Amino acid sequence: MPARRVKPSRYISVDIEADGPIPGPYSMLSLGAAVAGTQDADGFRPADPEEWTFYRELRPISDEFVPEALAVSGLDRARLQTEGVEPAVALTEFSTWVREVSVGAQPVMCGYPASYDWTFLYWYLIRFTGESPFGHSGCLDMKTLYAAKAGLPLRAVAKGTMPRHLLSRRRHTHHALDDAVEQAELLANLMAWPGPAGSG
Repeated sequence: MPARRVKPSRYISVDIEADGPIPGPYSMLSLGAAVAGTQDADGFRPADPEEWTFYRELRPISDEFVPEALAVSGLDRARLQTEGVEPAVALTEFSTWVREVSVGAQPVMCGYPASYDWTFLYWYLIRFTGESPFGHSGCLDMKTLYAAKAGLPLRAVAKGTMPRHLLSRRRHTHHALDDAVEQAELLANLMAWPGPAGSG
């Protein structure tokens, strides 16, 4: 009996900036994404993370915000109230882009860590478009991937404890697109890394 053909996964690095800890009461203010690569039965093939990218700044959905969270990105809420893209428009454009760059593959969102960004992204997708191009579970957490390969407890993992050759040489700027591109390079390095036992 022939082996069942595995549909490739198209990994899309996503980073969001928000003005609070959870979506709904608080707002996603920017969304950046970059295609990181493709994995199939033959392995992982990295993409140039600057080749296929997406970026939008969004209009806030409430008046609530946490000043410390807002300060991380440096985004101006007052400006976004007038210049930000309506969430329904931005998320529809994002879904269209994801489907366009994932032709022939299944899109998978990836992040470091993915949990915060996925919470906002999935909530916004369902709230404003009614569906997610990633489904409800198409999410890969790079922090978990590293912990599993390194044989470490998850809570022991931080970027500062990782081997330097795994990290992107780009600065982490808290601009959503910059950070999505940086994370795409981290994923490619993690996918190629055999783990501590195989890296000499």
